[in-house]
Amino acid sequence: MNHLWSPWRMSYVQSERNDGCAFCTELTRPDGTDNLILYRGRRAFVILNRFPYTSGHLMTVPYAHVATLEELDVETRAEMMELSVTAMQVLRRVYHPHGFNMGMNIGGAGGAGITEHVHMHVVPRWFGDTNFMSALGETRVLPEMLCDTYQRVCLAWCIRPDE
Repeated sequence: MNHLWSPWRMSYVQSERNDGCAFCTELTRPDGTDNLILYRGRRAFVILNRFPYTSGHLMTVPYAHVATLEELDVETRAEMMELSVTAMQVLRRVYHPHGFNMGMNIGGAGGAGITEHVHMHVVPRWFGDTNFMSALGETRVLPEMLCDTYQRVCLAWCIRPDE
């Protein structure tokens, strides 16, 4: 059994790599299923995770390109938290999760995949949502395509999704 192969890993390996910040790059593109931005606020935005742990895995991200929470002003931190609360409310309506994981991984040692641009994860969770596939096979199984997740969450956020 090959533990290193999965469709998720193949799409990641085969995707175009950009040396710039992934969040800043997505901000320059039109909103829709290509950049996965669901909402743009005054100081922060909400984006679907391109490599989610579960369906509906969202992130709140400041426009400011900074690596740590301390570098953000109070208003930006407050908006990120309010957007995270709204994300939870929307995800409850769409997916009916049993709970959530919310948090930030700051710095490489803290587990951040994108170390240069701080962001908060909002991950819906269900009892029994981890199984032998993720534990032993190092593979995530998602019940829907990412573009379908985007459409569902956009509609619930009261934003007209792209067609």
